[in-house]
Amino acid sequence: MNGGRMKCGLLGEKLGHSYSPQIHAELADYEYLLYEKSREELEDFVRHGDWHGLNVTIPYKKTVIPYCDRLSDTAREIGSVNTLLRLKDGSILGDNTDAFGFRTLLDSVLNYGQEETGITQSTGLTQGTRGKALVLGTGGASVTVQAVLRSRGYRVIPVSRRGEDNYENIGRHADAVLLVNATPLGMYPKNGEKATDLRQFPKLRAVLDVVYNPARTALMQQAEELGIPTAGGLRMLVAQAWRASEIFLGRDLPADAMLRIERSLASEMQNIILIGMPGSGKSTVAGMLAERLERPCLEADAELEKQVGMSIPEIFRLEGEEGFRRRETEILRELGKRSGIILSTGGGCVTREENYPLLHQNGTIVRIDRRTEKLAREGRPLSLSADLEEMLRVRGPMYERFADFTVLNDGTPEETVQKILEVLA
Repeated sequence: MNGGRMKCGLLGEKLGHSYSPQIHAELADYEYLLYEKSREELEDFVRHGDWHGLNVTIPYKKTVIPYCDRLSDTAREIGSVNTLLRLKDGSILGDNTDAFGFRTLLDSVLNYGQEETGITQSTGLTQGTRGKALVLGTGGASVTVQAVLRSRGYRVIPVSRRGEDNYENIGRHADAVLLVNATPLGMYPKNGEKATDLRQFPKLRAVLDVVYNPARTALMQQAEELGIPTAGGLRMLVAQAWRASEIFLGRDLPADAMLRIERSLASEMQNIILIGMPGSGKSTVAGMLAERLERPCLEADAELEKQVGMSIPEIFRLEGEEGFRRRETEILRELGKRSGIILSTGGGCVTREENYPLLHQNGTIVRIDRRTEKLAREGRPLSLSADLEEMLRVRGPMYERFADFTVLNDGTPEETVQKILEVLA
């Protein structure tokens, strides 16, 4: 070990993009690096590498256990390690902060409080007291989720593709009160996938998803539609990192740091999506928002033109409005997967209900409203020939259905931008 700045990091086989360095930079002043190691390199790196603390991700959460000199009670009970600490004598402690992360996520939705400090503490509940909990998946994340839920007094039913309880017969558990997705299903870039239809479970009190990208998986969006409390994995990600940082530092950290970091990350990751009538000023406002927030600005129509090599009027002429709408949905399917962008949409995107989950999954949707007599018409195929008052009458409820909030754009664009930023803040 070097004698300088404490060195920590994330250990995995293929890491790609990770928010962990950003989270840990907010928590403490130590170096936090990404360590991609093959299985052949793993043992030597864990035993002899130059590190003080490590977070461990798939597929090594069980693999590293034999390299630990001792395990925390939580890690031993779960049989999974996601945090390693090199002690002063050089020995290695294996711990599990995923349990703390999931417990924080669970409590945030069901308001059970944060009275426990470890999953091995007695809850005073017997198995099944709180009812039946379905856990989708049986991998590493599922094992942790199951342990936490059992400690909370749930009767836990793991669901897998080929097990006794599988996706074909999951409907027999219609009395479930909680459902947790502990699989990567629906995670970027395979957005939109979900393992089951929540309408089979009329007694659900909450739906949780350990996936954090997109912010709202297809499973979570269905829960929203059904009025079921739901939450995604970002809070779990931040909470487990917060607890790992305490272990690395050997001291307590302020609990409010979790919420602050989560809010900051959520804001950074979310798209700001502008909808509204053709000519309402979406493009101008989007460009100014992007400049103020230093984010990429994309125009759905412009991206579609690049993709097909034709202008919007040409697409309308050759394929009609129906052909254009199909192409528009496909481009929104790709753009909606992005994170942290400003997106200006075409005025008619709200006419297809299937576009809503594509925009909502990672975005806050803002309706830009403007009086019809002020709407620009030039270069807009439908606006040139349409009765805009009638178009607004038809589309108005659709804009209201899609929008998280509405901003009137009858003043200057700068004023409209400021209104949006105030609401987002």
